[in-house]
Amino acid sequence: MPRYASRHSTSPFIWCAAIVCAIISIVVIFGGIVVFVGYMVIHPRVPIISVADAHLDFLKYDIFGVLQTQLTIVIRVENDNAKAHALFDNTEFKLSYEGKLIAILRAPEFEVPKEKSKYLPYSVQSYPIPLNPSLMQAVDYAIKQDVITFEINGGSRTRWRVGPLGSFKFECNLICELNFRPSDHTYIPSTCTSSHKH
Repeated sequence: MPRYASRHSTSPFIWCAAIVCAIISIVVIFGGIVVFVGYMVIHPRVPIISVADAHLDFLKYDIFGVLQTQLTIVIRVENDNAKAHALFDNTEFKLSYEGKLIAILRAPEFEVPKEKSKYLPYSVQSYPIPLNPSLMQAVDYAIKQDVITFEINGGSRTRWRVGPLGSFKFECNLICELNFRPSDHTYIPSTCTSSHKH
Protein backbone atom coordinates (compact mmCIF):
# COMPACT_ATOMS: atom_id res chain seq x y z
CA MET A 1 0.00 0.00 0.00
CA PRO A 2 1.68 3.26 -1.08
CA ARG A 3 2.62 5.78 1.61
CA TYR A 4 2.45 9.49 0.87
CA ALA A 5 4.56 12.03 2.83
CA SER A 6 2.46 14.87 4.18
CA ARG A 7 3.62 18.37 3.38
CA HIS A 8 2.74 21.29 5.61
CA SER A 9 3.33 24.70 4.04
CA THR A 10 3.94 27.71 6.31
CA SER A 11 1.14 30.21 6.35
CA PRO A 12 1.86 33.58 4.67
CA PHE A 13 0.58 35.26 7.83
CA ILE A 14 3.30 33.58 9.89
CA TRP A 15 5.96 34.63 7.37
CA CYS A 16 4.74 38.23 7.49
CA ALA A 17 4.70 38.20 11.30
CA ALA A 18 8.25 36.81 11.40
CA ILE A 19 9.49 39.48 8.97
CA VAL A 20 7.83 42.27 10.97
CA CYS A 21 9.34 40.95 14.23
CA ALA A 22 12.77 40.76 12.60
CA ILE A 23 12.48 44.36 11.38
CA ILE A 24 11.37 45.57 14.81
CA SER A 25 14.29 43.74 16.44
CA ILE A 26 16.76 45.32 14.04
CA VAL A 27 15.32 48.80 14.68
CA VAL A 28 15.47 48.29 18.47
CA ILE A 29 19.07 47.03 18.30
CA PHE A 30 20.09 49.89 16.01
CA GLY A 31 18.38 52.43 18.29
CA GLY A 32 20.13 50.98 21.33
CA ILE A 33 23.49 51.25 19.58
CA VAL A 34 22.79 54.89 18.62
CA VAL A 35 21.78 55.80 22.17
CA PHE A 36 24.81 54.01 23.63
CA VAL A 37 27.19 55.73 21.22
CA GLY A 38 25.51 59.04 21.95
CA TYR A 39 25.95 58.48 25.67
CA MET A 40 29.64 57.63 25.22
CA VAL A 41 30.17 60.75 23.10
CA ILE A 42 28.16 63.18 25.26
CA HIS A 43 28.67 61.36 28.58
CA PRO A 44 26.12 63.59 30.31
CA ARG A 45 26.69 64.57 33.91
CA VAL A 46 23.89 65.41 36.29
CA PRO A 47 23.67 69.20 36.79
CA ILE A 48 24.33 70.66 40.21
CA ILE A 49 21.60 72.58 42.03
CA SER A 50 22.73 74.80 44.89
CA VAL A 51 21.71 77.78 47.00
CA ALA A 52 23.73 80.69 45.61
CA ASP A 53 22.50 83.31 48.08
CA ALA A 54 19.74 84.08 50.53
CA HIS A 55 18.49 86.82 52.82
CA LEU A 56 16.09 87.02 55.73
CA ASP A 57 14.05 90.04 54.62
CA PHE A 58 11.56 90.03 57.45
CA LEU A 59 10.97 88.12 60.68
CA LYS A 60 8.23 88.87 63.19
CA TYR A 61 7.34 86.80 66.21
CA ASP A 62 4.78 88.08 68.71
CA ILE A 63 3.82 87.11 72.24
CA PHE A 64 0.82 85.15 70.95
CA GLY A 65 3.12 82.67 69.19
CA VAL A 66 2.47 83.84 65.61
CA LEU A 67 5.42 83.83 63.23
CA GLN A 68 5.65 85.84 60.02
CA THR A 69 8.64 85.80 57.74
CA GLN A 70 9.85 86.78 54.30
CA LEU A 71 12.96 85.36 52.65
CA THR A 72 14.84 85.82 49.40
CA ILE A 73 16.41 82.62 48.09
CA VAL A 74 18.49 82.34 44.92
CA ILE A 75 18.88 78.84 43.47
CA ARG A 76 21.71 78.23 40.98
CA VAL A 77 21.46 75.46 38.37
CA GLU A 78 24.76 74.50 36.72
CA ASN A 79 24.98 72.46 33.52
CA ASP A 80 28.61 71.26 33.26
CA ASN A 81 28.00 69.26 30.09
CA ALA A 82 30.14 70.48 27.21
CA LYS A 83 28.12 68.82 24.44
CA ALA A 84 24.47 68.96 25.50
CA HIS A 85 21.86 71.44 26.64
CA ALA A 86 19.85 70.36 29.67
CA LEU A 87 16.08 70.65 29.99
CA PHE A 88 14.52 70.97 33.45
CA ASP A 89 10.94 70.34 34.50
CA ASN A 90 8.96 69.57 37.66
CA THR A 91 11.22 71.97 39.56
CA GLU A 92 9.89 72.33 43.08
CA PHE A 93 11.32 73.14 46.52
CA LYS A 94 9.57 73.09 49.88
CA LEU A 95 10.62 75.59 52.52
CA SER A 96 9.81 74.78 56.14
CA TYR A 97 10.64 75.68 59.72
CA GLU A 98 10.99 72.90 62.28
CA GLY A 99 9.02 70.63 59.94
CA LYS A 100 6.20 73.16 59.46
CA LEU A 101 5.68 74.02 55.78
CA ILE A 102 6.08 77.71 54.97
CA ALA A 103 6.02 77.83 51.17
CA ILE A 104 6.45 75.81 47.97
CA LEU A 105 8.81 77.24 45.36
CA ARG A 106 8.20 76.24 41.75
CA ALA A 107 9.65 77.07 38.34
CA PRO A 108 8.21 76.40 34.87
CA GLU A 109 10.12 74.22 32.43
CA PHE A 110 13.42 75.82 31.39
CA GLU A 111 16.64 75.02 29.55
CA VAL A 112 20.25 75.62 30.54
CA PRO A 113 22.77 75.76 27.66
CA LYS A 114 25.90 73.62 27.78
CA GLU A 115 28.51 74.79 30.29
CA LYS A 116 26.20 77.53 31.55
CA SER A 117 24.34 78.37 34.76
CA LYS A 118 20.87 79.73 35.45
CA TYR A 119 19.71 81.54 38.58
CA LEU A 120 16.22 81.12 40.00
CA PRO A 121 15.37 83.97 42.42
CA TYR A 122 12.50 83.39 44.82
CA SER A 123 10.86 85.90 47.15
CA VAL A 124 9.03 83.92 49.81
CA GLN A 125 6.47 85.56 52.07
CA SER A 126 4.65 83.39 54.57
CA TYR A 127 1.19 83.82 55.96
CA PRO A 128 0.99 84.23 59.76
CA ILE A 129 2.01 80.86 61.18
CA PRO A 130 0.57 79.90 64.58
CA LEU A 131 3.13 77.98 66.63
CA ASN A 132 2.55 75.34 69.27
CA PRO A 133 4.42 75.62 72.60
CA SER A 134 7.40 73.54 71.43
CA LEU A 135 7.83 75.67 68.30
CA MET A 136 7.52 78.83 70.39
CA GLN A 137 10.39 77.58 72.51
CA ALA A 138 12.40 76.81 69.37
CA VAL A 139 11.91 80.37 68.08
CA ASP A 140 12.80 81.86 71.46
CA TYR A 141 15.99 79.81 71.56
CA ALA A 142 16.88 80.73 67.96
CA ILE A 143 16.48 84.45 68.69
CA LYS A 144 18.61 84.19 71.83
CA GLN A 145 21.31 82.30 69.93
CA ASP A 146 20.96 84.70 66.98
CA VAL A 147 20.67 81.81 64.54
CA ILE A 148 17.40 80.70 63.01
CA THR A 149 17.31 77.70 60.67
CA PHE A 150 14.95 76.91 57.81
CA GLU A 151 14.89 73.72 55.76
CA ILE A 152 14.72 73.48 51.99
CA ASN A 153 13.88 70.20 50.28
CA GLY A 154 13.17 69.55 46.62
CA GLY A 155 14.71 69.23 43.20
CA SER A 156 14.16 68.98 39.46
CA ARG A 157 13.98 66.41 36.68
CA THR A 158 16.55 66.86 33.94
CA ARG A 159 17.07 65.32 30.52
CA TRP A 160 19.37 65.52 27.51
CA ARG A 161 18.27 64.67 23.99
CA VAL A 162 20.48 62.30 21.95
CA GLY A 163 19.43 62.60 18.33
CA PRO A 164 15.90 61.59 17.35
CA LEU A 165 15.85 58.23 19.13
CA GLY A 166 16.26 58.79 22.83
CA SER A 167 17.19 60.93 25.81
CA PHE A 168 18.87 60.58 29.19
CA LYS A 169 16.88 61.42 32.29
CA PHE A 170 18.11 62.17 35.80
CA GLU A 171 16.87 63.72 39.01
CA CYS A 172 18.60 66.46 41.01
CA ASN A 173 17.73 66.58 44.70
CA LEU A 174 18.47 69.35 47.18
CA ILE A 175 18.07 68.83 50.93
CA CYS A 176 19.76 71.21 53.33
CA GLU A 177 19.41 73.87 56.01
CA LEU A 178 19.49 77.64 55.59
CA ASN A 179 20.83 79.57 58.56
CA PHE A 180 20.19 83.28 59.21
CA ARG A 181 21.02 85.80 61.90
CA PRO A 182 17.79 87.43 63.18
CA SER A 183 19.77 90.43 64.53
CA ASP A 184 20.82 91.71 61.09
CA HIS A 185 18.86 89.31 58.80
CA THR A 186 22.01 88.08 57.05
CA TYR A 187 22.45 84.62 55.55
CA ILE A 188 25.14 82.40 57.06
CA PRO A 189 26.69 80.73 53.99
CA SER A 190 27.03 76.95 54.06
CA THR A 191 27.48 74.10 51.60
CA CYS A 192 24.03 73.54 50.15
CA THR A 193 24.18 71.54 46.92
CA SER A 194 22.28 68.70 45.29
CA SER A 195 23.05 65.20 46.51
CA HIS A 196 23.71 63.80 43.01
CA LYS A 197 26.90 65.02 41.40
CA HIS A 198 28.74 63.22 38.59
